[in-house]
Amino acid sequence: MSLAHAMLALLVDCPQSGYDLTKTFEESIGCFWKATHQQIYRELGKLETQGWVHPEIIPQEGRPDKKLYTITEAGKQHLAEWISQPCDTMSIKEELLVKVFVGTLAPLSVIQQQLEQHRQLHLEKLTDYQQIEAEEFKDLENLSIEQNLHYLVLRRGIRYETDWVEWCDEAIALLKRFKNNPVC
Repeated sequence: MSLAHAMLALLVDCPQSGYDLTKTFEESIGCFWKATHQQIYRELGKLETQGWVHPEIIPQEGRPDKKLYTITEAGKQHLAEWISQPCDTMSIKEELLVKVFVGTLAPLSVIQQQLEQHRQLHLEKLTDYQQIEAEEFKDLENLSIEQNLHYLVLRRGIRYETDWVEWCDEAIALLKRFKNNPVC
């Protein structure tokens, strides 16, 4: 997936400025795709050049004019074609896993501390996702297809974070077994 596809997906529902798009990105897709403010603005220029978005200039007093971007029919068609293409699974790139893999080069307490920190971060994210689930998806039987698809993405995030917390618990328990029995 490219940043362009993620941004087009966010523009399907409503026009947004670059600032609004950055904020919306972080609050929704940002859970599974990261992009900086600069990357989003740079990509908006490319999307405009390709004819996939169209900016509406909105004059503002005492400030630079605002650009409100709308996805074009060509942009929607491109996004629909992209959706139809098979996608690859993503490779795992986790720094923590490399550290655990060669963890005997440092005191195991260092690895345990990092596992505990990761567990806490994933637990916080899990709590955030569960709060969104409780607030926005109360009546599952009456959700629209669009809402159901958003719910599926949220459920994937919940399962991902749950798995991380459980794996950290497992890893921490294993390291505690070796506390008084150093590894060679």
